[in-house]
Amino acid sequence: MRTRLLPLLIVLLAAVLLALGVPLAISVAAAEQQRVVVDRIDDTARFAALAQFVTDACGAVRADSDERLETLSTELVSYYGVYGIRAGVFCHSETPMAAAPVQWRLPAEGEMRGAFAEALLSRRSHDPEQVWPWQRHRLVVASPVIRDGDVVAVVVTDSPTGSMRSRILHGWLVIAAGESAAMLLAVGAALRLTGWVLRPVRVLDATTHDIATGRLKSRVAAAGGPPELQRLARSFNEMADNVEEVLEQQRAFVADASHQLRNPLAALLLRIELLALELPEDNEEIASVRTEGKRLGTVLDDLLDLALAEHAEADLRITDLGALTAERVAAWTPTAEAKGVRLVGDCPPTTAWADPVTLSSALDAVIDNAVKFTPEGETVEVSVGFDGTTTTVVVADRGPGLTDDELSRVGDRFWRSAHHQNIKGSGLGLSISRTLLAAGGGTIAYAHHAPHGLRVTVTVPRSGPTA
Repeated sequence: MRTRLLPLLIVLLAAVLLALGVPLAISVAAAEQQRVVVDRIDDTARFAALAQFVTDACGAVRADSDERLETLSTELVSYYGVYGIRAGVFCHSETPMAAAPVQWRLPAEGEMRGAFAEALLSRRSHDPEQVWPWQRHRLVVASPVIRDGDVVAVVVTDSPTGSMRSRILHGWLVIAAGESAAMLLAVGAALRLTGWVLRPVRVLDATTHDIATGRLKSRVAAAGGPPELQRLARSFNEMADNVEEVLEQQRAFVADASHQLRNPLAALLLRIELLALELPEDNEEIASVRTEGKRLGTVLDDLLDLALAEHAEADLRITDLGALTAERVAAWTPTAEAKGVRLVGDCPPTTAWADPVTLSSALDAVIDNAVKFTPEGETVEVSVGFDGTTTTVVVADRGPGLTDDELSRVGDRFWRSAHHQNIKGSGLGLSISRTLLAAGGGTIAYAHHAPHGLRVTVTVPRSGPTA
């Protein structure tokens, strides 16, 4: 969630900073250009004042015109030499009265020609278009020379913009630096904000995963965050307490029921045996009642084992799974030989993180099931393998196997294949195995074993649980 929330906050913050920074950058550029334009206007006004008394009109020379014209020319040349700005005073006929550089003339067209024509109408030329740092435009300002209400000449200045563009770019760099610093602060604030908001969510997610994997004692620890999430954490803990209590009651009921039913069942079986003494030895009804009574006793025992398996907590430790499996194979070998089944094991040393007691019980159930359904003369193979993260125990038998539909149901409580109803069992063995393995983070899977039979794979993690 943080990877989705944090980019959203950063994008919003960047949009806000851009919305503030772009108008500020435009304002800086406009202010810098306006300052330059105002300076050019002042300069053209001064030159116009000098040119006003050079002639009554271009071509009508006053008595002291030579001296004033020389002064005007000297000022223009000095201005050009100091600032590098071309400047000139032009008559109506576009003939230069004075110009610097001396050979400078009005172009035939362009912005300068437009400014000159506008000044002839007795008004200053309009402000030039905004010049941006990546443009090499020049600033042209024209002011009329007015005497006795008539325009007698026009002062034109043509300014380079390199220095102005450099100042604009410098202002933009300052703004960019400020925006970057503000963005870094905003990202830091966003990180703190998302961490503060999502910390209870992460704790809640981890606790939910713990409960889902069987650690029902896990609870959401007190943490900061918004008040709504704190209330959610308290509500979640209350819900987990209620769920744990209900499951505990259910387990207690199953355990108590199976335990309490064993005594009446034992008494009933005893009376059946006493009754059988009064009947012929080959009475089929008594034999059938004995069989069903023993089957019911097996079911009660398995129910008690299942309740204990669901209630037990795994004592995880580093275990030599190869040695443990070899021990279970050796323990079941006499039973297999008594049935005429060959039980072989390939158990190289390898470690895993497991509860030895519960894992042994799970392997007993799987191997017992394989031996039980394997016909006489066939082989049950038990092999241990490992990869980078898990260790596996594979039990493959040569029994009749299961269909695809039956494979999807194997391991369900009390489920037995329709073809195996006459074989002793309660349908709880593999369910108990799955429960025992899940308590330690293990899994159990079922598949076909070619050419026929069932392949059961027990998987146990090689690394321990992390906080």
